[in-house]
Amino acid sequence: MKRPNVRTGRAARSPTTLDLVLAAAIGFLAGMAVMAAVVTRVPAGTAITPSAAVEAVRGVVQEEHGEVRVRPSGNETPPAVMPPPPHVSSVDPISAVSADPLADLRSRGLTLPVHGMKRDDLRDTFNDMRGGTRRHEAIDVLAPRHTPVLAVEDGTVARLFASEAGGTTIYQFDPTEHYIYYYAHLENYAPGVEEGDRLKRGQVIGYVGTTGNAPKDTPHLHFAIFKMTDQKKWWQGTPIDPYAVLR
Repeated sequence: MKRPNVRTGRAARSPTTLDLVLAAAIGFLAGMAVMAAVVTRVPAGTAITPSAAVEAVRGVVQEEHGEVRVRPSGNETPPAVMPPPPHVSSVDPISAVSADPLADLRSRGLTLPVHGMKRDDLRDTFNDMRGGTRRHEAIDVLAPRHTPVLAVEDGTVARLFASEAGGTTIYQFDPTEHYIYYYAHLENYAPGVEEGDRLKRGQVIGYVGTTGNAPKDTPHLHFAIFKMTDQKKWWQGTPIDPYAVLR
């Protein structure tokens, strides 16, 4: 005989075989869900003990109720701090300028800037006064007019320039673009030389002359070296004695 339900007054139905199967299936699926939560929460390589399972299930319940708490176990080690990325220099270390520009330039073994000259022909006029008010900051290499002027090192033609003082001139960047080589009082440029050209050591770039304020009866090359500023402007820099470099 079926007993009436106290709340509804209806007779309670006895569970059938189908009801029992459905209940068993639902219980199985719920158990699988809990087990999945346990497996994902227990650190890899850790045995799933009853206490670990309880902690994992507790974490699932906390997340479902909006109570997420991170509590690393005593077996975990803190992640290693990632080192900062290495600094990559924009300048090739092999060609980087040393702290001593004079030593750096001497180590390059620059070619003499006038064809046929010898190192014994050089005269140190770097500190000579010009006009009674300014230092020369260069060397003068006397040679017959039209003697070829040579690039002292590989580099780039930074500027072809005509000025009242220097006359027909060439400004050349060195390969690292830290130095400027300055050739002045040229009679003219070598054929085909243009701004931006890549020069090779020993290449003819012009010819000795007397343009600018050079004495008309004394053809010579005015040769100077400057260490550029960080802005790399071809008309600015710190003068370096060419005599100390070339000798």
